[in-house]
Amino acid sequence: MFRLYHVPLSPFCRKVRLSLAEKKIEVELVEERYWDKSAEFLRRNPAGKLPVLKVGDEILSESTAICEYLEEEYPDKALLPATPKERFEARRVVSWFDDKFHNEVTSKLLYERINKKIMGQGFPDSKNIKEGSKNIKYHIDYMAWLLEHRRWLAGEVMTLADFAAAAHFSTLDYLSDIDWNRSLAVKDWYAKIKSRPAFRSLLADQVSGFPPPIHYNDLDF
Repeated sequence: MFRLYHVPLSPFCRKVRLSLAEKKIEVELVEERYWDKSAEFLRRNPAGKLPVLKVGDEILSESTAICEYLEEEYPDKALLPATPKERFEARRVVSWFDDKFHNEVTSKLLYERINKKIMGQGFPDSKNIKEGSKNIKYHIDYMAWLLEHRRWLAGEVMTLADFAAAAHFSTLDYLSDIDWNRSLAVKDWYAKIKSRPAFRSLLADQVSGFPPPIHYNDLDF
C-alpha cells in the first residue's frame, strides 16, 4: 500500500492523487500540517514540502518527480505521450501551471483565502486577490488558444499536463473563483477531465471551517 502525505487543496498533491487514481494504484491518504514543521515530517522531507509519497521503505518528494516515477513504474496507463517532442510539450505545460500559473494565480487566490486562515497567518491581502483574479483571465485565454489547436492541453491525448492544470483549477473551483463563461473550450475541457473516475475523490474534499464547494456544474447557466 502506498501512503501519500498531503493537504486536500494543494494542487501539487492533487496532481499526484490524480496520477495515482488514473493508474488505479491504491493509496492511503494522510493529511499533513506541513506548516507546523514537525520533526517527524522533516525527517520524511527536509525541504518541508508536500506531497510526500511513501512506497515501501522509500520516501519520494516533489510532485512532478513523483509523477514521472509513477509513469516509469506503471506505464500501462500512460500520462506522457510516445514521442520526445510530444513529451516535451506535456512537460512544458506541466511547468507552465506549476510555476507560472501557481505564482500568478493559485498563490494569490487559494493561499490568500484559505491557506492563511488555516495556518493562522492573518487576513487575506485584497491586493493579491485582485491581482490573481485579473491574472487568471490571461491564463484562461491561453488555454482556450491551445484548445483551438489540439484536443487536450498538450496534444491529441490526455496527459499529465491536463492533470496539472486540472489540479490547480479544481482548487479554484472550490472557491468559485473561475469565470466559466469566459471560454466554452476551457469549460468543456474541465467538464471532460472532471468526469473521469480519477477525479472523484477530489470532488469529495472539504476543508474544515469552510463551506462545501459549489462546483460549476452544480450551477444553472
